[in-house]
Amino acid sequence: MSSFDPMAAAVDWLDAYRAAALSIVDMYAPDAAVECGCNGPQKVVGRAAITEYWQRRFSEKPAGDLEGLQMASDGVVVSYAVRDGIVQAILRFNDAGQIVHVRCGPLHRPSFSRPKHSRE
Repeated sequence: MSSFDPMAAAVDWLDAYRAAALSIVDMYAPDAAVECGCNGPQKVVGRAAITEYWQRRFSEKPAGDLEGLQMASDGVVVSYAVRDGIVQAILRFNDAGQIVHVRCGPLHRPSFSRPKHSRE
């Protein structure tokens, strides 16, 4: 029986992101993929490309506070604050506890506006 805890690993991932620690790349499997929709769609595969991705990401969109964490059928869903809103990432892990796939993008929440009143 494995003692791997995907929820704890997801928190460790966010902690490494918030610390701008390149050790985050060590959490990924060698052939892992990241699909990011934060600044237009992009997909990076493999550790070298993921390292470059994180080097840019740390400066362009640093992570803030954890907003939500939950298990999903396809992995762990992590929501966290960035300067311009909330990002949601779905992390999938292999049996060895390495990240094999991340899909992230801005979390779109419905905006509620006041109804306009017309003068009759």
